[in-house]
Amino acid sequence: MRALISVYDKTGIVDFANSLTEMGWEIISSGGTASTLKAVGIRVLEVEEVTGSPEMLDGRVKTLHPRIHGGILADRTKPAHMESLTAANITAIDLVVCNLYPFRSDPSIELIDVGGPTMVRAAAKNHGSVGIVVEPADYEPVLTELAQSGALSESTRKRLARAAFAHTAAYDAAIVDWFDADDPLPPTIHLALEKADDCRYGENPHQEGARYRLVETSPWWDHVVQHEGLALSYLNFFDADAAWRIVHDLAAGTQEKAVAIIKHANPCGAAVGSDLAETYQRAYDCDPRSAFGGIVAFNHVVDLATVKAIEQSAQADLIIAPGYEDGVIERIRAKRKNTRILEAPAPEKPRTELRQITGGWLAQTAHHFKAERADWVVTTERQPTESEWKDAAFAWRVAGHVTSNAIVLTKNGTAWGIGAGQQNRVESGQIAANKAAGRATGGACASDAFYPFPDGVEAAAEAGVSVVIQPGGAMRDNDVIARANELGIAMIFTGERHFRH
Repeated sequence: MRALISVYDKTGIVDFANSLTEMGWEIISSGGTASTLKAVGIRVLEVEEVTGSPEMLDGRVKTLHPRIHGGILADRTKPAHMESLTAANITAIDLVVCNLYPFRSDPSIELIDVGGPTMVRAAAKNHGSVGIVVEPADYEPVLTELAQSGALSESTRKRLARAAFAHTAAYDAAIVDWFDADDPLPPTIHLALEKADDCRYGENPHQEGARYRLVETSPWWDHVVQHEGLALSYLNFFDADAAWRIVHDLAAGTQEKAVAIIKHANPCGAAVGSDLAETYQRAYDCDPRSAFGGIVAFNHVVDLATVKAIEQSAQADLIIAPGYEDGVIERIRAKRKNTRILEAPAPEKPRTELRQITGGWLAQTAHHFKAERADWVVTTERQPTESEWKDAAFAWRVAGHVTSNAIVLTKNGTAWGIGAGQQNRVESGQIAANKAAGRATGGACASDAFYPFPDGVEAAAEAGVSVVIQPGGAMRDNDVIARANELGIAMIFTGERHFRH
């Protein structure tokens, strides 16, 4: 029996090759893998000895030879194939062990492998006769089966072939992604995903769910530490991801403490401030009823004072923060037995967002706030005060994370009223005003898209705000501005919309 071994990831390869030789297998290898095996005394037949041809073109041509690929691709069930091997004095290769360079880690033309993927695909194509191993995790089960049966079963060879094609598909996808580095919406998109977590269940308990990640990547979710609570469900992942993105966006570029409480991927409470416990209390007071069973996100390490505030409020389904002071996790665990406690690094910002539709996907560049205060225009006679500017900027940030139509009422770094997901903007405004209950008086109102009619500004005035921030761009902008002037409200146009569906 003959095995061809050529691996980038050499984890466990010495023990694996040694076990094969003890079972009487002959090892073919080359390059760094051959050197590694020879260094510990494993007898290796160099590829050059098999092919009779030295490698050339700086190693670009090494295994691309009939004596290698004939040995891999010969179908053992076809006498003509075996006769061809005999006529050409080619020995069959029964096992190929090969994994490829993690291209995403250091992409370049020279690291686009040709021989490796060709060997992997050849062995996977001929899995009826040949075993192909691309994952070190498969070494032990392969050795066990060979020791017990002397050969790999059909089901094992099929499973390994499937993993091999997935391996080369991910490698090719990484190369295409490298070519598309400067194009967020390229002609084609090639995703290679691997399962990272099983969800406790899907969107509903009768559905199954899992978290996947791009192969050869390690997103922030991979570095989350769960200190307490049941395994995460599909919606726990979804809502916690939304909470983590929002809370990091609210105080971006500042040292402020930020707290966001999320329900169904929408903030039902959000606040920024200098003291975390006080900021949490304001975020919770935005909408205590909706906060029950929600996701609470902090952008700073959670201290004991904040935990005491949490204990006086509604049960949270999940808490996520960058860290916890000594004793905090134990206290939460004792007081909130069903709360999942996550510790996480800051989230990355994706280049492209994908959303599935029937038969395909929609793609767009990732959501971000392009225009800032310097780009905004005051369109009314009255100019905002500095405190109104701050309220407006905070309201605008929150609104960008609320399902459209979004209306957000804020005052002093707190989102006192949030209206989300309504079919018309006026009703979103009414919901926001009802939740604010006068607490946004003298503050700001943000609308994620323009007001088509003056009634939206009138609703904001009824809620007591003194400044409105919106994209502008409606056919009746002049009517809306005129009504704001009549009401004595300052109005800011940002020039960009922030719909979120």
